[in-house]
Amino acid sequence: MNPIRAPGIPTALVDMGQGTVPAAKKLLPSPTRPVEKAETCSQSELRKTFEAFLGEVYFGQMLKAMRATMGKPAYVYGGLAEDIFTQQLDQVLAESLAKTLAPQFSGPMFELFMLSRR
Repeated sequence: MNPIRAPGIPTALVDMGQGTVPAAKKLLPSPTRPVEKAETCSQSELRKTFEAFLGEVYFGQMLKAMRATMGKPAYVYGGLAEDIFTQQLDQVLAESLAKTLAPQFSGPMFELFMLSRR
């Protein structure tokens, strides 16, 4: 059986008793080989990261949905440049909203997240 080869990408194959499989398959977790735990970080650092991620995703999706409901103007439209600017503006707005408003609604979610880690 010949594996499909992409140009420039070596195909490392390993014999795992079931024929040849890609070497990346060997790195996947299995019931016989547990996954190593990531290094622990402080709870305040984890909360800060959790709030930033949750806020940016939540507000980013909210702004994206809002922009989808608005049509393109008939006469004054900047084309692709305006679309790119709007996306970057929404990203900055989402980051700003995440910094100011995320702690208010992400607190209960973070507590549930911490309970699931124990």
